[in-house]
Amino acid sequence: MSVQNTQIIDAVRNYILGEFLPGEAPETLSNTTPLITGGILDSISTVKLVMFLETEFGVELQPHEISPDFLDTVDDIATLVAERVKP
Repeated sequence: MSVQNTQIIDAVRNYILGEFLPGEAPETLSNTTPLITGGILDSISTVKLVMFLETEFGVELQPHEISPDFLDTVDDIATLVAERVKP
């Protein structure tokens, strides 16, 4: 795992824990915890997550990417963002 991926994962995990799972122990959110299909993120919170990713990392997600296929786990999100971030 690259340093960039580690930084993306840390930022995404911290955002999800703070915004959508306040008070939860950090270890309850693994990199493979299902976020959308597991009910942690609904449609509104998914849009908030996308806005965070676009602002935080300077990326632009396509409409078809705003789905469980691309955003269901922290690992999925980190992979998608890492592909978009300019070196």
